Amino acid sequence: MSGLPASMRYVAARGAGGPEVLELDTMALPVPRADEVLVQVQAAGVNRPDVAQRQGKYPPPPGASPVIGLEVAGVVVAVGSAVQRWRCGDSVTALTNGGGYAEYCAAPETQCLPWPTGFTAVQAASLPETYFTVWANLMFHGRFQPGDSVLIHGGTSGIGVTAIQLVTALGGKAYATAGSAEKCAACVSLGAAAAIDYRQEDFAKRLAELTDGCGVDIVLDIVGAPYFEQNLASLAMDGRLVQVSTMQGAVATKLDLFQVMRRRLVITGSTMRPRTTAEKGAIAAALEAKAWPLLSSGIIRPVIHSVFPLASASEAHRLMEASTHIGKIVLDGISEEIR
Repeated sequence: MSGLPASMRYVAARGAGGPEVLELDTMALPVPRADEVLVQVQAAGVNRPDVAQRQGKYPPPPGASPVIGLEVAGVVVAVGSAVQRWRCGDSVTALTNGGGYAEYCAAPETQCLPWPTGFTAVQAASLPETYFTVWANLMFHGRFQPGDSVLIHGGTSGIGVTAIQLVTALGGKAYATAGSAEKCAACVSLGAAAAIDYRQEDFAKRLAELTDGCGVDIVLDIVGAPYFEQNLASLAMDGRLVQVSTMQGAVATKLDLFQVMRRRLVITGSTMRPRTTAEKGAIAAALEAKAWPLLSSGIIRPVIHSVFPLASASEAHRLMEASTHIGKIVLDGISEEIR
């Protein structure tokens, strides 16, 4: 990798703990494997799994970079021997297996996508983690079809903002839950038919009113166990509960199997990080064909709540944990800032 520096700065986690354990440090540049590209990072997205990794609750899979960060945007500066599509100088946004909070990051070439037309580095960096996750769970596991209705929990999270827009743009009807009147209004502005303040109302009862007792075809849930019974009650015949995360607990203690049988319900879900490169590549190809044109045309758009410099990653994590944001949190200007 001639012409590149021998070392780079990155965000280190000094043991498991709160945001204060994050600080800048220096390490050697990653060396891309045969099927990887090396990206000079201009911006990196901040996500819930990053917080969980910092807390020691979400260790990276074997072979992945121990550096926090699952999505980046920047310029390709080196390519592995088996890389076919990308060349040095290409602008890409990538779903990484780790290593995003750094000046340089290696990523499999099939997990890279071009920046949508007219996008900045910040906008491009905000896409991969949520778009890969929503597409895989909504389309592959949820079997979404135009005309389907979808209840989306956490409507103003990165997942929620993405799901509301995709469901609406692809001919579905989105409902959302959120934790304040301001957040509910944001969900509606993004295309939700209605948004329910879960702090004020029983979302299952309110959804029944909104759907004339029919329920929805799909529930996309990030909350977990506390919502399990209400989620099942919210589903229509042949409905699908798709579990994307379990932020408030993974063990649900009550399951009426007869209800599942009688209404032919499906309970499914997935995680993204342990998937193979081939599986993630298939999702990337579907996104480029179906979602990227919607982004390039402006039909759907990223929602950026806050942007922080790399040195303030701890502040970005504090904001993420406070859950007051609407949309994405991004680290910006990484290469320029630390050179």
